[in-house]
Amino acid sequence: MLDIRFIRENVDLVKASLEKRGTKLNLDELLSADEERRRILTQLDDLRRQKNEANDAITKLLKEKKDPQGTIAAMKDVAGRIDACESSLRQKEEALSRMLLVIPNVVHESIPAGDASQNLVVRQWGERKVFDFQPRTHMELSEYLDMIDFARGAKLSGSNFILFKGLGARLERALINFMLDLHTSRHGYKEMWPPALVNRASMTGTGQLPKLEDDMYRLKDEDLFLIPTAEVPVTNIHRDEVLEESSLPVYYTAYTPCFRREAGSYGKDTKGLVRVHQFDKVELVKFVKPQGSFDELEKLVGNAETVLQALGLPYRVLMLASGDISFAATKCYDLEAYAPGMDKWLEVSSCSNFGDFQARRANIRFRNKETKKLEYVHTLNGSGVAMARTVIALIENHQQKDGSILIPEILRPYMGGLEKIERP
Repeated sequence: MLDIRFIRENVDLVKASLEKRGTKLNLDELLSADEERRRILTQLDDLRRQKNEANDAITKLLKEKKDPQGTIAAMKDVAGRIDACESSLRQKEEALSRMLLVIPNVVHESIPAGDASQNLVVRQWGERKVFDFQPRTHMELSEYLDMIDFARGAKLSGSNFILFKGLGARLERALINFMLDLHTSRHGYKEMWPPALVNRASMTGTGQLPKLEDDMYRLKDEDLFLIPTAEVPVTNIHRDEVLEESSLPVYYTAYTPCFRREAGSYGKDTKGLVRVHQFDKVELVKFVKPQGSFDELEKLVGNAETVLQALGLPYRVLMLASGDISFAATKCYDLEAYAPGMDKWLEVSSCSNFGDFQARRANIRFRNKETKKLEYVHTLNGSGVAMARTVIALIENHQQKDGSILIPEILRPYMGGLEKIERP
């Protein structure tokens, strides 16, 4: 959430950011509501002053044994006007809060303007593998090797739900354990295991609500949501808390299943594992001091890159343009792994700096040890990394001519020493 004072003092900047995002919002309506709120607040302060003066006058009259009825009547009138003002103020503040919740974060000046076509490739790692045979897709390979059952996944739950089985299930588990071990032992993250259901306050805190409610799975009888990413529960661990500056930065990592309705995916590629409703992900979340948050973003991207390098997957890092960046982010990098069977670059990680946008919504602050004042932390998160597209890239890049899949060396201890997945 943007601070209303920040918007008031930086109207041109916020309007320019909205334009860069391609977002149409009536900022003048928001500013008008804020002006009316401040007018009522001024009026309320004046009425409270009058009430206090009347109280003092009544006390003085009673001490002097004089009739205070006229002053009491005047005070009752003022009290009634105070009640009316307080009610009006609550309504204005609620309306203003609703408006602020739908205003996206201000995009960072360094990111390119435009839609997804303007995303900037900042670096690339690894060579796209050249095969001496026609590479198969992950769908063909997983069926041939009996690793994934797409038909039974759909039978169990519906389209775009997946059933991993046998060595496919073990590969999924191996990837999760490898990534958690890497991030905790080498990158300094503390492992968490959060709930997969969260309340509305948590979803609002990280920015999924109210904007993205149609993309979320919500329980019918309770106001609880299946998490779209571990970012939601992990960021909200410190909702409504004050952290000590000495504790920052705080790094958390968590594995969770993730659930997304993909309500806007009609017409997009939904084959195989590309776009599924439930997938596994290892998430990285940071709480940091404002001064170093963009340096922390670069480190976060590097942590995710380490995973792909260890798995031997060629990838590229994109800086997202203003029209492709998420609602809550100020700057974001996507990591895309190359899938040779599909001949496509697939997003496997998205690493974002939110500045104090989420912290304001979730009320996460720290106490500055020099000024003793409370300040909002900056939050960051990134996939470290996400399946199922990482599985696509792994299967398709490490396939052999006979249809088997060579297991990356880093994963072999997690696969019981197995070097290759072969047809049963």
